Amino acid sequence: MSIVYHGNYFTFFEIGRTEYLRNCGYTYRKMEEEGVFAVVVKAECSYHKAAMYDDLITIKTTIKRITRVKIEYGHQVLRGNELLATGHITLAFVDAEGKLRPAPDWIRAEE
Repeated sequence: MSIVYHGNYFTFFEIGRTEYLRNCGYTYRKMEEEGVFAVVVKAECSYHKAAMYDDLITIKTTIKRITRVKIEYGHQVLRGNELLATGHITLAFVDAEGKLRPAPDWIRAEE
């Protein structure tokens, strides 16, 4: 159909979060090596206009809120200045056993 599949937007959001951390000087790999894991506990997406295959898109990612054990990201998917989709993803910080743990100090400094 030449329209980007709706589920791909969650992959775009993941790319945005990964690059956001990289720009902060950190990576998911490094965080996991330190015993901190971030698991998605809520995911929302609102679709405004369709992205088409081969469109050049920009993913804007911001931290909306950090609590003791969670982080909330906001996402925008744009084609030029045209808003295609918005998303909100909440992740909880857990240890290797899946038990809640406090957000790392370095990420709290980004708030």
